[in-house]
This record gives sequence, C-alpha cells and structure tokens, in this order.
Amino acid sequence: AQVAGGTPAMCDGVTQGEDGMELSLFSRDTIALSTVVALSHAMYDGVALLGICDKIVPGLLMGALRFGHLPAIFVPSGPMGTGISNKEKQRTRQLYAEGKVGREELLASEMGSYHSPGTCTFYGTANSNQMMMEMMGLHVPGAAFVPPGAKLRQEVSRAATHRLAAMRKGGDDFRPLARVVDEKAIINAAIGLLATGGSTNHAIHIPAMARAAGIKFDWTDLAELSRAVPLVARVYPNGSGDVNHFHDAGGMGYVIGTLLDEGLAHGDILTVWDGGFEAYGREPGMDGDALTWRDPGPSGDTEMLRPASDPFQSDGGMRLVEGNLGRACFKSSAVERERWTIEAPCRVFQDQRSVNEAFKKGELDRDVVVVVRYQGPRANGMPELHKLTPALGVLQDRGYRVALVTDGRMSGASGKVPSAIHCTPEALGGGPLSKLRDGDIVRVCAETGTLSTTADLDMREPAEEPQADSGMGREFFAMFRHNADGAEQGASSMLAMAGL
Repeated sequence: AQVAGGTPAMCDGVTQGEDGMELSLFSRDTIALSTVVALSHAMYDGVALLGICDKIVPGLLMGALRFGHLPAIFVPSGPMGTGISNKEKQRTRQLYAEGKVGREELLASEMGSYHSPGTCTFYGTANSNQMMMEMMGLHVPGAAFVPPGAKLRQEVSRAATHRLAAMRKGGDDFRPLARVVDEKAIINAAIGLLATGGSTNHAIHIPAMARAAGIKFDWTDLAELSRAVPLVARVYPNGSGDVNHFHDAGGMGYVIGTLLDEGLAHGDILTVWDGGFEAYGREPGMDGDALTWRDPGPSGDTEMLRPASDPFQSDGGMRLVEGNLGRACFKSSAVERERWTIEAPCRVFQDQRSVNEAFKKGELDRDVVVVVRYQGPRANGMPELHKLTPALGVLQDRGYRVALVTDGRMSGASGKVPSAIHCTPEALGGGPLSKLRDGDIVRVCAETGTLSTTADLDMREPAEEPQADSGMGREFFAMFRHNADGAEQGASSMLAMAGL
C-alpha cells in the first residue's frame, strides 16, 4: 500500500460564521483536484478513499470518478461517542445568542459535544455522507457508524482492504468504480437522503457527484423522489437521539432492509461487496475474533426508526419551492408542519452578521421573513449560515412566525426554522433576491412548493452588488467564484470548466 495524496480539508464547525467559511464549499473542488493529482501517477491497482467529513467524501468521489477504471472503496472512521444531550447543546446556543450566558458556558457546552475522534454525532453532512456511501454500495456493509477504536471498527476496515485487493484488475472479481457508480446508485443515494432526513448540503453534492459520473440529476428529480419516499428516521436535529442512538436502534442495516422490503430502493446495483446490495440490509458484529453479519431485527427505538410501511411521514424530508423568487430547497423533515407556510414582510440583509446585530437590537421581534442575499457560489463561495440558527430559533420560540430565504447554505444542522435555501439564480448577477426591498411580502410554503413575493420585481433594478472580500486566502479562490455554476448544478467551477 502507498499513500498517494492528502486531503486539504477544513472543519466547517470551526469556521462557522467566520471568514474561512467562504472557502468551505470550494474546498470540495480542491479535494477533488487533489484526488486527481494523487491518482495521476497511473501506478495503482485500486483506491482506498479515507473520508468522512462534509466536503471530503463528495470531493474524493468526484475526483476518483475521473479514474473510474480503478476499483475504489470508502473506509470511514465512525462517529465519536455521545456527549451532552442535543437539546442541552441547542438550549445553550440560544441562551448565548440572547446574551443570557457567556462565552465560557458556550465553550464548555461545545467541548462537551465534540470531545473525541470521529465524526460529530448529529445527523449533519458528515454522517449523511456515510449513509450515502452505504446506499451506493461503496462501503463494507454496515461500516458507517461503527465507532473509532472498537475491535469491530478495526475488522471492517481490515475487510475493506482485503475486498479492495480482490477487486483488482486481473483478478477474478474486477469491479472498477465506473461500473459501481451508475444512475441507480445515484438514485439510491438520494433515496437514502430523503428517507433519513439527511443534510441539505447534499442537494448540492449529489448533482455534483452525478455530473462527475456523467449523469444529470437536479432538484426536480429530488422533489419527485421525495413524493415517493417515506421518512423512516428521525435523528437529531430532526429528532432527539444522535447517530449513535440511530446505529444502536438498527441503523443503516434497518433502513436499507425496510426500503428494500417495500421496493423503495434499487436492489440490483453493483456494490463493492460481493454479497450485493442485500448484504447492506444486515449489520456487522463480532463472533469471537471473526467478523459476521446478522439481521438487525425490528427497530430498537420506534421514536427514531420506523418501517417504511409505517413511516413518520409519507414523503421524504426535502421539498422544492419555486416561484418569482427562484428555486430553492426546503427541509420539511426538520420543521413542524404548522410552520410549513410562512407569509410575512421581509427584512433584507447582505450578510449574517447584520442579521445577528438586528436581532440583538430587537428589530426582528415580529413576524418576519429574513432574506440573506449575495451568499451564492459566485458571490462569496456560498458559505453555510448556520450561525443564524440560534437567533431565528429564539424568535420562533417567542411566538413569532419566522422564515429564512437565502442563496447561501444552512448546512446539515438545519433545524426547526422554515428555510428556503440554495436559492437559484443567486442574487449576484441580477437574480430575483437582488430586487427585494424591506417590507415586501414574501411567501414560503412547503405544502404548495411556493417561494414568491407580491412585489413587482420587473419594475426594479438589482441592489448594489457587494465586492468579494479578501483576506484569509479568499482572494486565491476568485477563479472558483467567477466560474462557478448554480447551486442546482452542484455549485462547482471545476465541473463547469471541464464541460461536464
């Protein structure tokens, strides 16, 4: 074995709300480019892809797909142990936003939540990555959520290495990546995302990964699948328990098994495992020193996992909203149904710091649609706006009807506040959000799939476009911003320039 290259990754959690977050989405393209450079030596028989976190898995897969003649397998590390409760973490963040606790209390809460090796335990982008690799058949079955340091983790990683060797060219079971990642595998990834209420970031990553495989997948496809796929899991922030509780209740083996039982996933995909996709409906375990798989049985917690025949809701967790403000994604699985429709005067901001300043001054203590524009891929790299969540959550808890509309991202931690995110076309370049003014009535409705305003936008000129900020290396990414395509196409400059 030889280490071919490293992954220039970043932690989105550390950069949330900071200048470095503007590099986050394009770090995915950088990782893809690094993967291509590593594999360009043309001396490998197979590829072990070591990736778990937000942009690493999509970037690795996008790069590896350009070397689709090679067998490849993803080797995850699993999630860290459960720390303080998710409700307590959320409560502390909201108290900090209100100024009721200080920085020391906030840091103590965060350190209690993120405290050891492995992915963060909430069901965000990193853990949604692991779910998708299982749904695409790119893991050893059941490898996603086995914790680091466990004997079982060592054994599934060892099995991945042996399996990769068995898939080599010239062997008896050659399985190049190009044969494994086809249309059905991409659809399975989307089905898993919807069935488990996964990260909104994958409304961007799935189209990008599909394009790297020569497949077109857009939000209309995602919305049509969402109408057919039931929600079978509720994992924090959509439920109370984290991914460790999810795994203990049956995890991916249970999810895949129940989807296959109801004919809701493609069971005939070619996987990296020699048992086919049905093998992913089982869970790994140890029998002495031997790695084995068993039927996960019934759900160990019906508040977290339910059969597809008796789901939490009949449709998936993601909806397309569209109208005269463009097209956007709405994560319905995280929002109470009585808040699926919000109509109110809007307040328009150019960045999230201004939102939090207005919140602290009490200027948002009313029914309001908060619009944060010029946050798209071409404007500033499409940062996550997760730092808005505590303030907007406080307003909602005070009894106001609140929604967020933005051409930025809200991350896999998107929570209880109704949000129309990834709005495309973005504001930069004259998109509809650039013409909104304070007080315009905006309607966001997941029931009818509506994102609209009563204002006559045709009679208005766009607002003045802000200049892209420099510092923190952001100037080095000007080429990425300038050449990026829309969020629905994957928000990638690399794929756009390559003509994919």
